[in-house]
Amino acid sequence: MDFGLVLQTDPPASRVVSLMQRAERNGFTHGWTFDSAVLWQEPFVIYSQILAHTTRLKVGTMVTNPGTRTWEVTASTFATLNDMYGNRTVCGIGRGDSAMRVAGRKPVTLARISEAMKVIRALGRGEEADLGGGTVVRFPWIKPGAELPVWMAAYGPKALKTAGEEADGFILQLADPYLTEYMVRAVKDAAAAAGRDPSEVTVCVAAPAYVTADDSPGALAHAREQCRWFGGMVGNHVADLVARYGEHSAAVPDELTDYIKARQGYDYSHHGRSGNPDTRFVPDDIVDRFCLLGPAEAHIEKLRALRELGVDQFAVYDMHDAQEATIDAYGAEIIPALDR
Repeated sequence: MDFGLVLQTDPPASRVVSLMQRAERNGFTHGWTFDSAVLWQEPFVIYSQILAHTTRLKVGTMVTNPGTRTWEVTASTFATLNDMYGNRTVCGIGRGDSAMRVAGRKPVTLARISEAMKVIRALGRGEEADLGGGTVVRFPWIKPGAELPVWMAAYGPKALKTAGEEADGFILQLADPYLTEYMVRAVKDAAAAAGRDPSEVTVCVAAPAYVTADDSPGALAHAREQCRWFGGMVGNHVADLVARYGEHSAAVPDELTDYIKARQGYDYSHHGRSGNPDTRFVPDDIVDRFCLLGPAEAHIEKLRALRELGVDQFAVYDMHDAQEATIDAYGAEIIPALDR
């Protein structure tokens, strides 16, 4: 199993670079960041520094979207980094939650994501792509052998189908084993139905991880409070699904939707941050299900279960008060255990 580190691009950028260097030293293979231009600093500028100060780490967006950047610009930015540092980027893409809503726009449609993925991947490989209206372009400067994998974030049935049919990888932003099994199966089934080899779709589960010294009630309670924000972030996507399909729909598992009944709006100024006041509605059991909390042994046990369900990478959301300690604990105890 591979491991990634997920950060927001809060200033100073030097700290983001430093944490990514620390992650590489501890055996992480991927470094991911949010991409929301109003809320955080520009990730691609920081990626250039991360790549320059690491040797193997791959970087990518978790996630960008087809609405805030034109597709050829997204492809060119990734491809430029690959030309400078080798094929060390992954384009993680989704409908756009914070990036679009903070700018007063709605998340994009799945049809637009489908079109964008095709264009970004093709251009990133040096192939021709139709930008619409019959305008076909290619980057003349790309060298042979260039690659740009495109991984798609998804929760709902139509998005899972699109990911399976078209994406190089599937990003699931929660670590609940039941929901992971359900959604990975949906993606793999869609891949097979489309004539693809399901094993070629990389599965990345991303969620907060907080390693405690023991499993005492006090230690676990503190870890939950540091990670409760994640249930609120996921809840934004779940609310869209409930609005679309209704409550207790056969199309979406109740295990994903039931917990947002007490949700009352969301302020993106606190997005992805511990102490987010808009996430008080998230119950303890959702934090426990969606995240990885407790001593290292508990993380290892859950990660082994996720690996058995077909997960290829676990990406650690590291937005809490123990960033360095979590990276170090994964490097010292958890990553080595999953190598066996």
